[in-house]
Amino acid sequence: MNHDEARTRLLDAADRLFYERGVQAVGMDELRAAAGVSLKRLYQCFPAKRELVEAYLRRRDERWRAALAEYVAAHGATPAERVLAVFDWLAEWFAGPGFRGCAFVNAYGELGAVSDGVAGAAHDHKYAVRGYTTGLAAALGAAEPDVLGGQLALLIDGAITTAAINGDPSAARLARDTAAALLAAAVPAGS
Repeated sequence: MNHDEARTRLLDAADRLFYERGVQAVGMDELRAAAGVSLKRLYQCFPAKRELVEAYLRRRDERWRAALAEYVAAHGATPAERVLAVFDWLAEWFAGPGFRGCAFVNAYGELGAVSDGVAGAAHDHKYAVRGYTTGLAAALGAAEPDVLGGQLALLIDGAITTAAINGDPSAARLARDTAAALLAAAVPAGS
């Protein structure tokens, strides 16, 4: 097994195990076994667990945001529909198997105070999501796209947290309804 294949296997195992159980609950030997790589190869790919955790979060960010953007592009014909499609995507994610909330908030809660890498990955993810929602707000013609983008990002985080803690995917519907009200206020009819 070459280095790239081992790295991919390790990241796949980390993605599944860290998201399911938390970073601190999963040991390197368990990751090695789940990935089917030798201990030597694991440490060649990731000399320290913190490096694996950071790589897992960075890859999860890319994949999460790409899946969201793909869904929104496919399900939103107008700028307003694209904003609301964000919450439709969240509803599908929440109702799917294995939903455990936001991987970035979860990892930050475990390690953010002691790991600059985890804190940085979480910050970068949230910043990128807010940039995405601000772009959606700008496409609407909102007078203050930064404000609306921040409000939408806050709704996303609130819906994710509520759905994870309460085990209730309807948080996405409530956030969608709130987003629709924000859109109506930010971009009055006829604008």
